[in-house]
Amino acid sequence: MLHRKIYQLCCDGREVWIFLRDQQRWIERARILDIEGDLVTVRYETEEEEEICSWEEMIRLESIGSVMQKLASVPRGDVEPLVSEDCPEAERIRNHPENPD
Repeated sequence: MLHRKIYQLCCDGREVWIFLRDQQRWIERARILDIEGDLVTVRYETEEEEEICSWEEMIRLESIGSVMQKLASVPRGDVEPLVSEDCPEAERIRNHPENPD
């Protein structure tokens, strides 16, 4: 099941957070590049002191304890969300008038 889900995330190309249970650490904002057998290849960046390092790492499928992805983010405060006129009708935010009783 995990193999199938990781394959789907690889095809989507979205950023994921991966927990490596054998090393007890998170890999943040990684992209899954490839799955071959039980090896998963990921690419991610870290910031060390004053430089940004780019990493590509091969992980055994059995080492992966958890995979998360960000679904959405919303700014805090009184910020009106931006809505594009090109947005599909089903995803548009509507102002519903109050229904009189």
